[in-house]
Amino acid sequence: MGLRVLHVEMGRHLYGGALQVFYLLRGLAERGYENILVCQQGSRIQDLARGIARIKPIECLGDPDPRLLWHLLTIIRTEAPDIFHVHSRRGADFWGALAARLTRARAVITRRVDNPEPVWMARWRYGSFARVITISEGIKKVLMREGIPEEKISCVLSAIDVDHYARQADRGWFAREFSISPKELAVGMVAQFIPRKGHQLLVTAARGIISRRKDVRFVLCGRGPLEKEIRDQVVRWGLEGHFIFAGFREDLPRVLPCFDLLVHPAFMEGLGVGLVQAAAAGVPIVATRVGGIPEIVQHGVNGLIIPPGDVRALEEAIMELLNDGPKRKKMARAGRRIARERFSLEKMIEGNIKVYESLIHSR
Repeated sequence: MGLRVLHVEMGRHLYGGALQVFYLLRGLAERGYENILVCQQGSRIQDLARGIARIKPIECLGDPDPRLLWHLLTIIRTEAPDIFHVHSRRGADFWGALAARLTRARAVITRRVDNPEPVWMARWRYGSFARVITISEGIKKVLMREGIPEEKISCVLSAIDVDHYARQADRGWFAREFSISPKELAVGMVAQFIPRKGHQLLVTAARGIISRRKDVRFVLCGRGPLEKEIRDQVVRWGLEGHFIFAGFREDLPRVLPCFDLLVHPAFMEGLGVGLVQAAAAGVPIVATRVGGIPEIVQHGVNGLIIPPGDVRALEEAIMELLNDGPKRKKMARAGRRIARERFSLEKMIEGNIKVYESLIHSR
């Protein structure tokens, strides 16, 4: 039996971070590691992780809920894990840091977002962990600016099951599923409806795009608190005939290859697993130069990179690719290559294992 690893992932849904944890749990189990998973009662990962981890479901309200600390202290002392790995930020990073200090466990935290923190908070939080894993070089740079020593940070890129997304587009199904004519071009966006993802910018840019091309439909996949506001904006500007709100889709491997283009006008982004999925699916991408996005989208290779917040640049980049089918095909091939070379599950799993083993051998 390999190392015993206690994981903490408190997300309810299988968004990017929780999906990465599932992939890691599965890969570790295949390699003989013993996984213990602390997760939210009733969460999606609780169901998926059965058989690859011993589940410790708990009820927790997030950042202000001190019950998480009590649960973590009890489980760490009972299970005596070789590695204590904190994955999510729904209170887990704060209470997990305190639990690590109180138990002196070999503790690792994965940082998935690139938003800056006060220096004192970053140093206290990450000072509790023996190692910080970032999912992009962009996040690593943020932590270093906050005073976290470079030698304490390991960059392990997020990953996907590339073969799961590299499939033939079923455009007949896509047309029926979303009521899109086969002659129309589909521009997708896959993101939670939250301010930093930039949905408002896309809707604003869409006004100009639709005035120049009537054969474009925008398919927005995801849920979130801003969804009603974005829907209202679309209706207010008379664009509802060109927008489809598709909700949270668990069939993205089937949906993504059918997009002609994926757009991600984010203001902040740790990496953007949805962009890796799109690249693997052979979809050219228009995205902003923030966080870890340039580690996925290479300007002029598998997509176009624009400045954040620049609506005019967003409109022109989308139009450039919509008007150039051969360029889109060339970028599609490049995207598949980049996804396979840089973002494989094997590399992500082995990267985490390397961190674990370095901590075991350092004592």
